[in-house]
Amino acid sequence: MSVFQNHYKNKVVFVTGHTGFKGAWLTQWLLELGAKVVGFSVDIPTTPSLFEALDLESQITHIVGDVRHLSAVKSALNDTKPDMLFHLAAQPLVKLSYDDPVATFETNVLGMLNVLEAGRTCESLKQMVLITSDKCYQNVEWEWGYRETDALGGDDPYSGSKGAAELVARSYMASYYKNDSAPRVAITRAGNVIGGGDWAKDRIIPDSVRAWSQGETVKIRSPKATRPWQHVLEPLSGYLHLGACLATQPECHGEPFNFGPNSQVNESVEVLLDAFGAHWDKAQWALEGTPPVAHENTLLKLCCDKALHYLEWQAVWGFSDTIKTTAQWYGNYYTNPDATPSLTKAQIQHYVESATQKGITWTA
Repeated sequence: MSVFQNHYKNKVVFVTGHTGFKGAWLTQWLLELGAKVVGFSVDIPTTPSLFEALDLESQITHIVGDVRHLSAVKSALNDTKPDMLFHLAAQPLVKLSYDDPVATFETNVLGMLNVLEAGRTCESLKQMVLITSDKCYQNVEWEWGYRETDALGGDDPYSGSKGAAELVARSYMASYYKNDSAPRVAITRAGNVIGGGDWAKDRIIPDSVRAWSQGETVKIRSPKATRPWQHVLEPLSGYLHLGACLATQPECHGEPFNFGPNSQVNESVEVLLDAFGAHWDKAQWALEGTPPVAHENTLLKLCCDKALHYLEWQAVWGFSDTIKTTAQWYGNYYTNPDATPSLTKAQIQHYVESATQKGITWTA
């Protein structure tokens, strides 16, 4: 698979949060690219889990560690001497952030701080890609996409923790990562991702899969809320491409980048459920009896012009391809689970082929 100019082949790549949904997909893709992956995560966050379904532990250096502990992060980096780092470890759920705000802020803010502090003294490290969220922006629910220069903020603990993590990253990049011997660093923001292998609580696709696989009706909080739904491989291609660009394009150093779908892709939860449910037998949904108590934004999307201009990156799949591929993965998992690794690899290959057909730069 000759993507990203073979940048990752034989490189030692350190991934925090590799046992999570996005982390497991990224780990699998890195393995396909010939990387030697070191994973660092405190636990396997869900049952079932994509990490276990792909048997990734047997294929990588798997380290159990907590990003909230600086000594653990430093030891792991010093012991494994990675060339690159992708920081994905996080508490990623809005609802859980209300239930446990302290753990959310500790994981998302202190975790970012510790990765940056440990990274600046790791002599082998050359590039670092830090992943936050579109919810780092102060959401005023306007109709156009947020740009990288818009204000950071957050009206819930999750969003606040992501905004705060960005401020930590900005101060560290300006203070400690400016000299030529320091790793080059960039930060990324992506929106709602879907795809096979997500079993997190209080996410629309996993909640639907759990209900429909048992012949039950899924309960929905906000069917009119809109999101720029994208397949998980979309932002991952951006992260990988950005990591490669950091090696050759110094102007990317210290910069934030949004990764999201085409601006026309902004569908409601109701439309998403109807499209996804068309691939299931007897798929039904209904409103919850009471509205959500906590604050929940109904409109949020990103402007990705900067990624297009500097990186020549753009999304590959539209809404229908995203839904079809996600439904195919879950359908296969529940009927032929042993084929999960081969199907996951095939979907990565299919995504790359789709990008190649569109002439997207990172496939060259």
